[in-house]
Amino acid sequence: MAQLRHRRANLPEHAQLAKLEAEREKASAALVEAETRVSDLEIAQRQAEADLEPVRERRRRNQERVDNGSVPDAKALSSLVDEIQHLGRRISDLEDAELELMEQLEAAVADRDKLAAQDAELAERTKEVAARRDDLVAGLDSQLADQSTRRDAVTVDLPQPLLASYDKLRAGHGGVGAAELRNRRCTGCQLEVNAADLRTFAAAAEDDVLRCEECGRILIRTINSGL
Repeated sequence: MAQLRHRRANLPEHAQLAKLEAEREKASAALVEAETRVSDLEIAQRQAEADLEPVRERRRRNQERVDNGSVPDAKALSSLVDEIQHLGRRISDLEDAELELMEQLEAAVADRDKLAAQDAELAERTKEVAARRDDLVAGLDSQLADQSTRRDAVTVDLPQPLLASYDKLRAGHGGVGAAELRNRRCTGCQLEVNAADLRTFAAAAEDDVLRCEECGRILIRTINSGL
């Protein structure tokens, strides 16, 4: 059960998900910035067009007055022609500024669309890894439940103090409270049992609880224990 819990807690998908979520957080932040820039440029372009309209209209009216001869005074006419030329230069400047905004907007839209595609790809990959992780966790949980049921069936007749001692040992030894005594060695701490302890273990009754003197784990005797 300890191995299953360890596998459950250390599935590669956990790390993959953490990495993907961090990448997606950055991608989402970049996408928000890109969307904000597009919005700002759209507003600026509309404002540039709005600024152009009254200037164009004023030049059109002035040109119309010049063309229809409604300004008989030569000095006033000269002043009006000068204003038309000034308005023309103003319109040219405003159109250049608007064109620059349009180019910036086009680039910003392309950047936003690229970031949106990256964000969507990360979201899909995150979904796939999360689904795989959930399937693996469900499978391990099922195995843990089966082992827990079998453990309960095995331990139902064991003394409660022994179970409590085992649980305490398991909690303090990385989830392993008991270890096989194999070839005179504790498989929990991997240390060889000394000769005196081996003689004590060999003389112990079958229902005696043996402990490793080095790590304190409960020792499980088998035909391979070397006693």
